[in-house]
Amino acid sequence: MRKSINTRTLSRTRSQRTALIRGLAVSLIRDGQIKTTLAKAKELQPNIERLVTHAKNDTVQARRLVAATLGEPNEVIIKKLFSDIAPKMKERNGGYTRVVKLGRTSPGRDEAIIAFVE
Repeated sequence: MRKSINTRTLSRTRSQRTALIRGLAVSLIRDGQIKTTLAKAKELQPNIERLVTHAKNDTVQARRLVAATLGEPNEVIIKKLFSDIAPKMKERNGGYTRVVKLGRTSPGRDEAIIAFVE
């Protein structure tokens, strides 16, 4: 029986995909917006939304969960997520990020910008 698969493989193995999403998430938290391919941006969006939702509850458990999901990055990233980004999103019930399509580039990729909603 055919099962539905809900994630994009991005032409990578599972461990490579996890590392890619973690790196993109850390870059997005650090910079506020990143430019990447459309497929990567769409795959990153639910992951970063989940992290911001956890960060809205500023508890030790939430900090540990976010740190584990991001692969234990430096404390600056977690502090920025919990002290800068999450308080701005306190009134929002989701939709913390926006993906803006930039169109097709010369190598043939669909580029996009993913950024936090202000």
